[in-house]
Amino acid sequence: MLNGKKIVVVLPAYNAARTLEKTYNEIPFDIVDDVILVDDASKDDTSELGRKIGIKHIIKHQQNKGYGGNQKTCYQNALALQADIVIMLHPDYQYTPKLIMAMSSIIAYDVYPVVFGSRILGMGALKGGMPVYKYIFNRMLTLFQNILMRQKLSEYHTGYRAFSAEVLKQVPFETCSDDFVFDNEITAQICMKGFEIAEVTCPTKYFPEASSINFKRSSIYGLGVLRTSIIYRLHKWGIGSYSIFK
Repeated sequence: MLNGKKIVVVLPAYNAARTLEKTYNEIPFDIVDDVILVDDASKDDTSELGRKIGIKHIIKHQQNKGYGGNQKTCYQNALALQADIVIMLHPDYQYTPKLIMAMSSIIAYDVYPVVFGSRILGMGALKGGMPVYKYIFNRMLTLFQNILMRQKLSEYHTGYRAFSAEVLKQVPFETCSDDFVFDNEITAQICMKGFEIAEVTCPTKYFPEASSINFKRSSIYGLGVLRTSIIYRLHKWGIGSYSIFK
């Protein structure tokens, strides 16, 4: 616990056996109370390894539900454990668990209710090996989103996020996509509710074992991001009705 707040780390996993233990071993258990591993029908031994290294809360989907579907299970189970702060950390070791203390503190001491670990603040993305086309893609999408959503985030696409439980209880994340655009849809919901988002500089690592989507999936994701930003602005203007904002 930190300032009396129960902290739960959720690990949305798919074929993460090669990096799970390394990620898990760097979690600061002096403040983290529970870890939940959600295995999205992996083809490797992710769940078995999770049990071996001591993760108590393991949920394995019998069918792949997608990245967004995985996160929904993560957050539902974290809230069921009475978490006050929920940290979403990819178990592919692309993001360092050593920032959990910093991100949790911002929420635990009521500075901000949501914190993103940003690869773009500083020079972490390119230094960590992010492909140049993805970096450019990230910057272009983020500029477009900031204009339409009237925010000043350095990126919307990080897979390292911390939430106050109150935020997760108030945003209808179950209505978000089960695909990769989930991250952007829940961010739009958070902004729509008026919650402020803090960012901390986060180094990142790109290596063969780290998860990544190919160019085709990136393009589909990008179109989904554009759509989310547009419907956010239309909803703000009172034009149309959109399920993710109900």
